[in-house]
Amino acid sequence: MFSFRTFALAIAAFVLFGALWSADPATVAADGLVAVDCPTVAPNNTLPDRADCPAYLRVKNHNVTVTIDNQVAQTRIDQTFVNDSAFQLEGTYIFPLPEDAAISDFAMYVDGKRMEGQVLDRNQARQIYEDIVRRQRDPALLEYLGRGAFQARIFPILPHTERRVEISYSQILKMENGLVKYVYPLSTEKFSPQPVGNVTVNVDLKSPQALKAIYSPTHNVSVSRDGDYKAKIGYEAANVKPDRDFVLYYSVSADEIGATLLTYKPDANGDGFFALLVTPQVQVEQQKVVAKDVILVLDTSGSMSGEKIVQARNAAKFVLNQLQPNDRFAVITFATGLISFAPGKLSPASERGEALRFVENIQASGSTNINRALLEAMAVADTERPTIVIFLTDGLPTVDETNTDRILENVKQNARSNVRLFTFGVGDDVNTLLLDSLSERQRGASAYVRPGEDIEETVSGFYAKVSTPVLSDLQIAFGGIETYDVFPYPLPDLFAGTQLVVTGRYKNGGAATVTLNGNLNNQAQKYAFEDLNFKRDGGDNFIAPLWATRKIGYLLSQIRLHGENREAVDEIVALAIRYGIVTPYTSFLIQEDNDVLSEGGRKGASDSVQQNAPPPAAAPTSGAGAVGMSQANQEMKDASAAPSSQEGKLKHAGDKAFILRNGVWTDTTFVPEKMTTTKIQFGSQQYFDLLAQHPEWNKYVAVGERVIFVVNGVAYEITAVN
Repeated sequence: MFSFRTFALAIAAFVLFGALWSADPATVAADGLVAVDCPTVAPNNTLPDRADCPAYLRVKNHNVTVTIDNQVAQTRIDQTFVNDSAFQLEGTYIFPLPEDAAISDFAMYVDGKRMEGQVLDRNQARQIYEDIVRRQRDPALLEYLGRGAFQARIFPILPHTERRVEISYSQILKMENGLVKYVYPLSTEKFSPQPVGNVTVNVDLKSPQALKAIYSPTHNVSVSRDGDYKAKIGYEAANVKPDRDFVLYYSVSADEIGATLLTYKPDANGDGFFALLVTPQVQVEQQKVVAKDVILVLDTSGSMSGEKIVQARNAAKFVLNQLQPNDRFAVITFATGLISFAPGKLSPASERGEALRFVENIQASGSTNINRALLEAMAVADTERPTIVIFLTDGLPTVDETNTDRILENVKQNARSNVRLFTFGVGDDVNTLLLDSLSERQRGASAYVRPGEDIEETVSGFYAKVSTPVLSDLQIAFGGIETYDVFPYPLPDLFAGTQLVVTGRYKNGGAATVTLNGNLNNQAQKYAFEDLNFKRDGGDNFIAPLWATRKIGYLLSQIRLHGENREAVDEIVALAIRYGIVTPYTSFLIQEDNDVLSEGGRKGASDSVQQNAPPPAAAPTSGAGAVGMSQANQEMKDASAAPSSQEGKLKHAGDKAFILRNGVWTDTTFVPEKMTTTKIQFGSQQYFDLLAQHPEWNKYVAVGERVIFVVNGVAYEITAVN
């Protein structure tokens, strides 16, 4: 088994305002660029030492507010940056425009005063970008080639003062294949040597048609829906650096359930990748609300005393208060023994008042009888309706049956197929292997409330998402398109107001009717979505690393729950290297002295983790490390955004990953034994001519001054200036 080192997916974020000083008077900053003249006279009337010039302008905050109404987007940017130097600075500010955006009403204000500026077309902007790249010997700006820009002169910034910059513009968003796409240009991590203090992006989305899919493949956003026609999307982070633009997709449809397909096929001959977004209505007509049973199973052992039992009581009361008129419920508390409200049966929602009084009187004492509590819940469950079991515990089994394997087998023998088991581990002293296995086998999910976190908030947030079932026992047919490696597996149930993101691989391509099958109130349901197009070439390249992240998460979870095997480890290593995903098996990716580019090096890496890892029996099942590992695995399995860069040794561009080897950013698909590079000098005319012929390669050369990248089996090497 691998070394259980807690790892976490790096959350992609934004960079705001930074500056790179060189012998030339040009500085790169913010979302755009600022060409700044280094002062010719220092404050003491002497010639300034270039080293005294600031390396960057510190960003205090960066807030983006977006309103999208009927495909018209209005974007407002509010930045505060600080001149920490002793010099008075001024220059030209350049903001790269979103690709293919028709911009109008562009305005810029500095400390409340409107600044005059102009919108540059692509050719004018390209000249500016290339000029700065040549002078700075920094290729990062090349990612903006093919975009226009807004340019304005900035008034002097006095030493040790703040300046607030506000930019606003509007654009009409296009709809393509049923999807509307909004992009905010934030791929400027290269220009900020320090993390940005505070970043927020808030999108107010409205549509005259019902909103279905709302999805960001680049950032982990929160989505709050206000009925079927409005939504708020939010992102917030502190002390972060970005490595990608902010992208938001949404779709509209009057159907009860909407399905939107995104695909990517690197070339016409290889297999493709897809992401299917399945989104039901937010508001479900009362006659269509599925009657369900909810069984609360609460640990009331002595270790739950104090604040934990108060929070658990509040969580239970929240769930009871959210029951629909036709729902039924049961409340089972367990310690050394069991105490239940209405033992052995399900109660109608009309009796919740008495149950609330029962919950209010719950006290914590005794040991932890997990086995008996679970068997009681399985015995109470009915076969006729969807059943949600919420199981909450803060400890390990200490009485009755304490063997994990036997508890799992007991539940398996007694659980009904309609039961979905959701486990909540409170604190770190829980058996993560037991809780994760229980939820996996019963098609639920596991969650953990870490020390200092609120039980009520976690449980109530979860229940709000699953309180209205729409379809259970989901199956998806892809209309003759051959698909494989589809995740999540198995498919979860579908709930009103939620969104299911399904990723996978496919062969060939073409138009297809995708069919969603499931059950509603014990009746078979079928939804068909016609003319969904699986591309034969091209598409959204973020899907490939997203799919790889999910598959790795699935494989790691299987290893953790069922033991290690060589095939799974080899697959994890191969995917992690190809797509630049750091896992417990492949932390060596960010160590420059490891050779994983050669075939021998890749095999050696796999052999090493096999030989040096402890056996599966040694894997911890409880404690902070085990809980962290479970959470990290779950994050990868549920990932909705592609992986981001790690520790300055790993970068992503499109569907490619680059690792730093001997000072060269090297494409992980480059095999030294089999490939000879075509060398092109950085900043040469040949260099810029190549990018003019192949603008889609901009993102690869923007990775660094020295880069090796592979396209269609040909390796190109960007060499340093002699």
